[in-house]
Amino acid sequence: MKPLEGAKLGWMTLALALATFMQVLDSTIANVAIPTISGDLGSSISQGTWVITSFGVANAISIPLTGWLAKRVGEVRLFMGATTLFVVASWLCGMSHSLEMLIFSRVIQGLVAGPIMPLSQSLLLNNYPPLKRSMALALWSMTVTVAPIFGPILGGWISDNYHWGWIFYINVPVGIAVVMITWATLKDRETPTEIKPIDTVGLALLVVGIGCFQMLLDRGKELDWFSSTEIIVLAIIAVVAITFLIIWELTDDNPIVDLSLFKSRNFTIGCLCISLAFMLYIGSIVLQPQLLQVVYGYTATWAGLAAAPIGLIPLLLAPVIGKYGPKIDLRRLVTFSFIVFAGCFYWRAYTFEPSMGFAAVAWPQFIQGFAIACFFMPLTTITLSDVEPSKLAAASSLSNFLRTLAGSVGTSITTTMWSSREALHHTHLTEAVNSYNPLSQQTYDSMEKMGMSPEQVSAYLSQQITNQGLIISANEIFWIFGGIFLFLLIFIWFAKPPFVIGGGRHGDGAH
Repeated sequence: MKPLEGAKLGWMTLALALATFMQVLDSTIANVAIPTISGDLGSSISQGTWVITSFGVANAISIPLTGWLAKRVGEVRLFMGATTLFVVASWLCGMSHSLEMLIFSRVIQGLVAGPIMPLSQSLLLNNYPPLKRSMALALWSMTVTVAPIFGPILGGWISDNYHWGWIFYINVPVGIAVVMITWATLKDRETPTEIKPIDTVGLALLVVGIGCFQMLLDRGKELDWFSSTEIIVLAIIAVVAITFLIIWELTDDNPIVDLSLFKSRNFTIGCLCISLAFMLYIGSIVLQPQLLQVVYGYTATWAGLAAAPIGLIPLLLAPVIGKYGPKIDLRRLVTFSFIVFAGCFYWRAYTFEPSMGFAAVAWPQFIQGFAIACFFMPLTTITLSDVEPSKLAAASSLSNFLRTLAGSVGTSITTTMWSSREALHHTHLTEAVNSYNPLSQQTYDSMEKMGMSPEQVSAYLSQQITNQGLIISANEIFWIFGGIFLFLLIFIWFAKPPFVIGGGRHGDGAH
C-alpha cells in the first residue's frame, strides 16, 4: 500500500502520538493521587494501591495479545476499538463512587490499553514513507519518554485543586479526537486479516503467569517479599505457568505470543537493551520524587517539576535525531545515550546530600535529556530492523510488553533496595549515637541547652539518621545503575547493520 503524504500523514502522526501519550500518562498519573482517592472512597492507602495494581496486571496481560488480535481483526479496527473502549473505561473510572467500581473500571481500562501503544507504533511505520520512518519513530518515542514525567505533575495538580475524577476524565476528549482523526486518515488502510484458531492453552497460561508475576511485583514490598505466603504462592504459580507458556508457544502452530521473533538477532539484542535500560530509567523516575518528598520536604507537584527538565532536550532534538540519525550508525547513538545515562547517575551519586538545592536535582535531569533523545528511536529501529513487515505488530507488541514488564520490575527492585539499604545504614549510623561517643554527647548537650528534652533530641537525631540513610542508599542505587548502563554498551555492538524497518536502504552503519 502506498504511504500517506501531506496533511493526512501529519494528522495521523498527531493522533497516534496523542494515543500513546494518553496511555503512558494513565499508567503514572494516578500514583500521586492514591491518598486522595482512598480518603474520598473511604478505603485505606493499602487498598487504594489496587487502583494502580489492577491497571498494571490487566495491561501486562493484554499487551502480548496485540499481535494475534491484530491479525484476526485488523490493526486499524483494533486500534480504534481499543481507544474507544479506553475512553469509556476512563469515564467509568472518573464517575466511580466506590473502590470496587474504580478497580473494576481500571481492569477494563488496563485490558483495552494494551494494544494502543504497540499498534500506534506499527501503524505509524506501515503508513510512513520508508525514508521518513526514523522521523516518525523519533516523534513517537518523544511521547513515550515525556509522558511518565508529566503524569505525576498533572496527577498531583489535579488532586490538589480539583476532584480526582478529572485524572481520568481528561482522557475522554483526547480519546475522542484520536478516534475521529484515525478514522479520517486510516479507514481505507486496513491491514490483511486471517482467521486462526484461538490458542486457548497459551492464553490461559499467559493470563495466569503474567497476572501472578505482576501482582507479585506490585505487592512484594508491602508484604515483605518471600516472608509472605501470598508472595511465595504467586511466585510458584508464575514460574510454573510462564515455563509451560514458553514450552507451549514454541511447539504450537498458532501461538498467541510469537516467540519465533527471538530468532532475529537484532530483535533479541534490541529487546534486551531497551528493556534493561527502561527498567533503570523507570526505577530512577520512581525513586527520585520519593526521595525529594520524604527527605527534602518537596510537595508532589514540586518533585514532579524537579524531574521535568528531562523532557526539554528530547522535545528539541527529536526532529533532528529523526532526520540525521539514519545517516550514522545507530549503535553510536545508543552508545552515546548509555554513556550520558551512566554519567548522570554518577553525577547524582556525588551531589545528592542533605544540603542539596533544587538546581542540583534539575541539572542532571536536564543533561539526561540528551540520553533520552538518543535512546528510544535508535533502539526501536534496531529492534524492528530485521522483522518481516507482516510481523511488525507482533514484534512491536512483544517488545513493548517486555519493556513495560521491565518497568514494573525496575520499580519493585528499586523501592525494595532503597528501603532495605536504608535499614542497614540506619543500624550502622545509630550505633555511633551513644554515651561513649564525644561528638554524640556534645550534640545532646548543645541541643538540651537550646531547650530540647533528651527525648526530643533523640527523636530529632533518629530523623536525621533516617534521612541520611535514605540519601546514602539512593546514591548506592545510582552507582549501580550507572555501572549497568556501561555494561549494556557491550551488548548493543552485537546488533548487525543495516538497521532498516520494512524496506529502504537508509540507516546502514556498515558503509
